[in-house]
Amino acid sequence: MTKLTYFAATVVAAFSVGVVPVAARAQSADQVIDRAVAAYARLNSMRADFQQTLTNPLTGSTQTTSGVILRKKPNLLNIKFESGDRVAADGSTLWVYLPSSVPGQVVRMPYTGANASALDPADQFLNSPRTRFTVTSSGTATVGGRATHAVTLVPKRANANFTSAKIWIDDSDSSIRQFDVETANGLKRHVVITSFTANPVLSRASFKFDPPKGAKIVDQATGAGY
Repeated sequence: MTKLTYFAATVVAAFSVGVVPVAARAQSADQVIDRAVAAYARLNSMRADFQQTLTNPLTGSTQTTSGVILRKKPNLLNIKFESGDRVAADGSTLWVYLPSSVPGQVVRMPYTGANASALDPADQFLNSPRTRFTVTSSGTATVGGRATHAVTLVPKRANANFTSAKIWIDDSDSSIRQFDVETANGLKRHVVITSFTANPVLSRASFKFDPPKGAKIVDQATGAGY
């Protein structure tokens, strides 16, 4: 689950006379996070391709992988990694299949409404952020050729998912283009969004999960396996 549980530009100067675009002006941390929240609220569906690097200080290891995340409101989620790992929420059941670390096993758990959201980084960061986090500005950068403003989020209460997160918000469409997360045990996650599509047409079939033939299915609710 670790790999998935935490499934975050230079400001353009205006030299010409006229109206300066909002994204080109200096922005406070609250302004940056508020426009990201508003943009996320407008999304009924999304597709994001990403590259993720995990650094574990306890083992001194670094692992880089890529994948794609599909999300459709209110309760559909599909995360696929190039390794074959997958998390899928089909509206009633949340499936976790991690052949890279636990081959031959599928974990099945009832969908509670919070499961899939906890695995969607955008929801983790943008669900009432000013209530849940202390938000501070962290400068500007160009990510994938796009101008961004960065903010750092520090949970106001103990947070099992992360102790701090830095997210880069696109100046143009207010989407998350990159994020860094650190957990209490020092695990660091660096994720770059390599492509993003807002409100694509996604069928329910895109979120269906069929357990591989012969895989042991573990029911988290009962602890039973079959």
